[in-house]
Amino acid sequence: MQALDSTHRRFVLDLFAATHDMTLATVRPDGFPQATVVTYVNDGLTLYAGIGLDSQKAHNIRQNDKVSATITPSYTDWRHIRGLSLAGHAAIVAGAEETAHAADLMLFRFPQLRQMLPANGAGWPGAVFMRVMPSIISVLDYELGFGYTTLFEVLPDI
Repeated sequence: MQALDSTHRRFVLDLFAATHDMTLATVRPDGFPQATVVTYVNDGLTLYAGIGLDSQKAHNIRQNDKVSATITPSYTDWRHIRGLSLAGHAAIVAGAEETAHAADLMLFRFPQLRQMLPANGAGWPGAVFMRVMPSIISVLDYELGFGYTTLFEVLPDI
């Protein structure tokens, strides 16, 4: 498996910019995967999503941090299918600074969320942010051939 290079990193970041939702799979306590669609934002390759404080996703992540996700922009022609799947680790964001950062990213990308937040500045009642750090990314690009995929390891920034 090769390390994610700058060309494919740009491909991944462009996909993040072109989509709002990902299918996130967490591991339930009984060992079965649970796939759910969540709206997300990113800071580089780090993904954030707001989820219910007591949601099954939140409980799953607290018990087992392994996750998988898929992201695919809309397409009208199969020859132009592009997307990715990833495996990584998720965590519930706990610190005030990172929580504020995730909230700022969400409000910048989705300004309409301001209308849904309490006017008293109480933040995001009943919600928490989760962070996903990809370890492996599989790039899908039919423009390079039917079913073309390449698997990359995401190395920590040095």
